[in-house]
Amino acid sequence: MMGSVSKSKSDLQDAPTSRRSPLIRAVLMGGLIGALLTFFAGDFERRTLFDTWQRISPREITADNVVVVLVDDYSIEQAAEDGPGVWPWPRYVTAQLINEIAAAGPKAVGIDIYFTEPDPLSPRMFADRYHDEELDLETREKVLALPDMDTYLGAVLGQTPSVLGRVAANGRGETVDQYFFNPEVTGTPPPDILTADRVLASIFVLDEVAMGHGMLNGEPDKDGLVRRVPLATQVSDTQAAGFAAELARIALDVEQLEWSDGALAFGETLVPADDGANMQFRMGDLPGAAQVSAIDVLDQQVPPDVFAGKVVIIGVIATGTYDIVSTPLNSNAFGVMVQAQAVDAILEQAWLSRPASMIALELAFAGLLLALVLAAALTARTWPLWIAFGTALALPFGSWLAYTQANLLFDPVRPLLVAVCAAVALTIARYAIARAERKRLADELVEERIKASVQKGELDAARRIQMSMVPGDKALARLDRRTEIGAVLEPAKSVGGDFFDAVKINENLLLFMVGDVTGKGVPAALFMALSKTLSKSNLARAGDGLVKAVAALNRDLMDEADDEMGLTMLVGTIDCRTGAAQLINAGHENPMIVGADNSVNTFEMIGGPPLCVIEFPYPVETIELAKGETLIVITDGATEAANEKDELFGMGGVLASLSAKGETTAKGRASRLARQVRLFEGTNDPTDDLTIFALRYLGDDAPETQ
Repeated sequence: MMGSVSKSKSDLQDAPTSRRSPLIRAVLMGGLIGALLTFFAGDFERRTLFDTWQRISPREITADNVVVVLVDDYSIEQAAEDGPGVWPWPRYVTAQLINEIAAAGPKAVGIDIYFTEPDPLSPRMFADRYHDEELDLETREKVLALPDMDTYLGAVLGQTPSVLGRVAANGRGETVDQYFFNPEVTGTPPPDILTADRVLASIFVLDEVAMGHGMLNGEPDKDGLVRRVPLATQVSDTQAAGFAAELARIALDVEQLEWSDGALAFGETLVPADDGANMQFRMGDLPGAAQVSAIDVLDQQVPPDVFAGKVVIIGVIATGTYDIVSTPLNSNAFGVMVQAQAVDAILEQAWLSRPASMIALELAFAGLLLALVLAAALTARTWPLWIAFGTALALPFGSWLAYTQANLLFDPVRPLLVAVCAAVALTIARYAIARAERKRLADELVEERIKASVQKGELDAARRIQMSMVPGDKALARLDRRTEIGAVLEPAKSVGGDFFDAVKINENLLLFMVGDVTGKGVPAALFMALSKTLSKSNLARAGDGLVKAVAALNRDLMDEADDEMGLTMLVGTIDCRTGAAQLINAGHENPMIVGADNSVNTFEMIGGPPLCVIEFPYPVETIELAKGETLIVITDGATEAANEKDELFGMGGVLASLSAKGETTAKGRASRLARQVRLFEGTNDPTDDLTIFALRYLGDDAPETQ
């Protein structure tokens, strides 16, 4: 028994560990899946999140830094002297527009327009339209003597802090050595900077006189949205500044742009760039005060202070133009507006950055959340999950604060995906383990029920065998006409340790015994069977002397029993002619005598210790039953019976039941006492086996019918 208990404790200690191992594996696997999801999702989830922040908190842009002059449909229509408006304008009109802006004293004038062909209204091109016979020499010479508007526009550009746009291209345009780059961007650029071998630009007469040049390249992201502009472009061996970067350089009065640790230095200002040398920035909407129609400038309807000290960008938004892009804020935005916002972002330091510290912080939070889910798996407690849940709720809010207050891109989706996948894996693993545990318990329950059914059958068989070892009512009635014996035996469990017996030794001497083995259940029942067998074998010789028979029984029991077993017994013989009885009490309850008038007296005996403990000279004590008197012998299952209040039936209850009027037969008195004990116990289980033995003396003259 001790070995099985020890094994059970060991199993209980190992069980939690065996359940934790699959939980830990599940959490780690879930975290790995979450990490892989963030890896394969790439920039998609980050773009989605940061676009959401853009829409929730667009940047408030003022008219303090940048103004856009828009060549819109109305401007084109109104600028034409005759007929419908046509774009491109004559160079003279464009020169007048730039001249009006320059007169207000801007810091820089960016021209987001390509002049890839000579002015179609130039004197040379006009004269070439006519044959010699159609245009005489004198007139031709007069036409050719007219001023060239490309030259005029070039002169205006040369006198203005102007920046013309260029485009880096592969396989078309001119080679780099055809163009002037001043200043070139220096330093080591990011590894994935846009690289090309040729340049598309305005005609030389215009391009070579502009103060600055900026590359207008800017491919959208994979989803078609523009979120960034290039700070620089690699054209063959030369690094050229982006359009917005060049305008900002002039506005900041910086002579040189230089790369420094992945950022483009505008003097003391470092603008962070991604691996493609692009600047991502917070977008917004240019206010109305920062948007001016070109026709209002030409008509001198714009006050000079609108342009003074600012960066002015000229762009075309008329119908039919193709400089339309999609941004996180607007599905139909004009490229010139994006460039204007980019310049303002540099001047206001409103660029967005995702430094290595943000990536490290994302990984740290992912590890923290994973550790909390692991703690929940290890401890089987919910508090780590609550902490993880609170942290998970705080991460998006922290990301929004970092975006709006510090222009930092902190991605909470990575740690959240790791945590969610780990938590889902933990939930699934717990469910699977619980389901397996329920199945195991159900299987064990079925097995236990089968075992219990088998054991119950075996115990029922043992009970039948045990009950068959004590004489029944018919056997007791046939013993002697001069006595009446009734007995009740009710084990506390299926089988028990109580027994009784009665047997005729000779014609006039009747032997009876009542025994109570220490304990109850199967061990007591086995020892009871041994005790009864030895008792009947030894006490059957009681005719030779009850003392010798009991002493022999005690020795035999001591030889067979272990140290934990004991047997109380009351043994007696009665002379059926006279009612004289000899009794030996071995640690048993004292017998009671119930008179014909229902009076009850306890026969106090000297007795001795229980059998099979020590050798002891048990004394014989005598009593004589009068006609009609009944000898009652009980076990402690009657006196120690307890109810729901833990009250004992006690000897008082026994005496009250025996003295009650109504039942006078031996069987009736025994059965009534047994019923009273069970009624007293109520719903409580019996505390011990219950045996009640009643022997009523009828006298020598009792009729045979008895």
